[in-house]
Amino acid sequence: MPWLIKKAVSFLSVYYAHMLEYRAEIFFWVLSGSLPIILMGVWIKAAEGGNFALSSIEFARYFFCVFQVRQFTNVWVIWDFEKEVIEGKLSFKLLYPVDPVWYHVARHIAEKMTRFPIAILITLLFFGLYPEAIWVPKLMNIILGLIAVVLSFTLRFIIQYTLAMFCFWIERASSIQQFWFLFDIFLSGITAPLDVFPSEVRDIVLLTPFPYTVYFPASLLSNHSLKIFIGFLIMLAWIIIFFVLNRWLWKKGLKQYSGMGA
Repeated sequence: MPWLIKKAVSFLSVYYAHMLEYRAEIFFWVLSGSLPIILMGVWIKAAEGGNFALSSIEFARYFFCVFQVRQFTNVWVIWDFEKEVIEGKLSFKLLYPVDPVWYHVARHIAEKMTRFPIAILITLLFFGLYPEAIWVPKLMNIILGLIAVVLSFTLRFIIQYTLAMFCFWIERASSIQQFWFLFDIFLSGITAPLDVFPSEVRDIVLLTPFPYTVYFPASLLSNHSLKIFIGFLIMLAWIIIFFVLNRWLWKKGLKQYSGMGA
């Protein structure tokens, strides 16, 4: 166990130092994910003149939580993996005694560590602009919300890494990710909370993996009522499903891999 901790610390320290070199670029990455803040203004205005499941203040809190959740669950592993396969760089990593996935995991976690101070700054700015939206989540919601964020990142990572496995057969697996994103942006709760969906549609969507990458953790942190146990159960089920699929595609893909792409 000590050697495992030592390796994890080494990985994180190296990639954290690497990410600090690009901290200015990361700041712009944070700003590029400001779609929920823009939509927050739209839904606040709509709630003032319409009859919705959430009030204008609840919309503000929800979309602020969506923005923060996305900062710590964003994933780009498919583009990195695609480049490694096409350029043959994966061959060198296959010679190492560590599964190549851990390099991607360490890089993502280090990037989240770099974002943390920026997230605090944005929180202070948000509460300064919307003092009426200040709220204190319940202690249990904070604990469960943080667990949900970790699992949300895990789910999003394993989904995208599974899609990345198709790089062994096609050159641009990222095109599959773009198609997946069309569903994700509408069904994950980024553009609208699932509370405004018709109940029949919402019940079906909640069985898919999409809501558990954004809507579920954001709702927990904003104190929305949820079926928490069932939500975590579905989230874990999708993580297991994609993990099994990922390992199967990995073994099949390595037989297809030629060292210079698929």
